[in-house]
Amino acid sequence: MTEDGKIPRLNNLAESLGMEITDFSEGSCVVELAVGEKHLNMGGMAHGGVHATLLDTAMGGTLVSLISKEEWCATAQLDISYLNAVDNGDHLIATAEVVRRGRNLAHIEGRLVTGDGKIAATAKGTWAIWEKRPKSRGG
Repeated sequence: MTEDGKIPRLNNLAESLGMEITDFSEGSCVVELAVGEKHLNMGGMAHGGVHATLLDTAMGGTLVSLISKEEWCATAQLDISYLNAVDNGDHLIATAEVVRRGRNLAHIEGRLVTGDGKIAATAKGTWAIWEKRPKSRGG
């Protein structure tokens, strides 16, 4: 939970895909999704971008659960290993662990499994951390 006791809001992309944060506590952010027709690639399996978005959301959320409210973070690098295909109707659960957090970088590992325990993908990533939210680069 955040300091006000609420689960953080998903970004518009994750929300539009139907993702849900089911746990948000210190050192943990669990993101889940029921795979449907809109998530499938041309081969009828869950699109790899769904895996990536679930993992990125869980991994970044896990870091957010540990940094101060003044700090800001963003994905700098994400490496995903796709291990098993995901079918329409499967339930996906993404979890993560912060392996090491320094002043300006955090190393995070993620895991994506189906509801029946089949591993779909793993990920390793690096997040940049700032002391405060960076100013927008846009006008």
